[in-house]
Amino acid sequence: MEDKKNSMDETMEEKDINTENKVDTEETKEANGTEAGTAFEESDIEMTEENSEEDMEEDSEESSKEGQKSGKSFFKKEKKEKKDKKDLKIDELNDRLIRTMAEFDNFRKRSEREKTQMFEIGARDIIEKILPVIDNFERGLGAISEEEREGAFAQGIEKIYKQMFAALSDAGLKPIDAVGKPFDPNFHNAVMHAEDPEQGENLVAEEFQKGYTYRDAVIRHSMVKVVN
Repeated sequence: MEDKKNSMDETMEEKDINTENKVDTEETKEANGTEAGTAFEESDIEMTEENSEEDMEEDSEESSKEGQKSGKSFFKKEKKEKKDKKDLKIDELNDRLIRTMAEFDNFRKRSEREKTQMFEIGARDIIEKILPVIDNFERGLGAISEEEREGAFAQGIEKIYKQMFAALSDAGLKPIDAVGKPFDPNFHNAVMHAEDPEQGENLVAEEFQKGYTYRDAVIRHSMVKVVN
């Protein structure tokens, strides 16, 4: 009986030991599972943080690239605007220079033309004042007889007349042909009319005062008699 009781006690102890071992095994499994789950969760957190950091770095790089692009485009636009303003300023200055040169050229031409006109007006005034002197020379020489023309005084007067007339001719003075020419109101001033069937229509028969042109401009009309 005692052997049976001892065997039963040993059996019970073995069961208790197996139960304890089983409990220990389950606790160990639970502990290991908990640790593994914790480690897995921590690794997930670390991977999530790494991914977040990588995403942030990529976002920052993209933002930096976009900022650089926008900065480049801004500076490029600003540079283009400066270039456009510079081109406009150059065009404005070039246009102003062309206008100034054109105005100066017009001023130079106008000054030369006015200078020439002033010279011609001055020369014409002087010639108009000298023409009566020429008329007096011609009247005086016409009043001298053939015998008196041979004298030294008459020859001297004639030489002075020819020298003065040559100087005026070199300056542009020309006498107007009148006698025997058709009447032209642009050159002739008719102060007398006569009837002569033997002569043609509107012809200058006689000249009372000689007319002159200066550089193709009439400075004095010829005073003539016209026959019909």
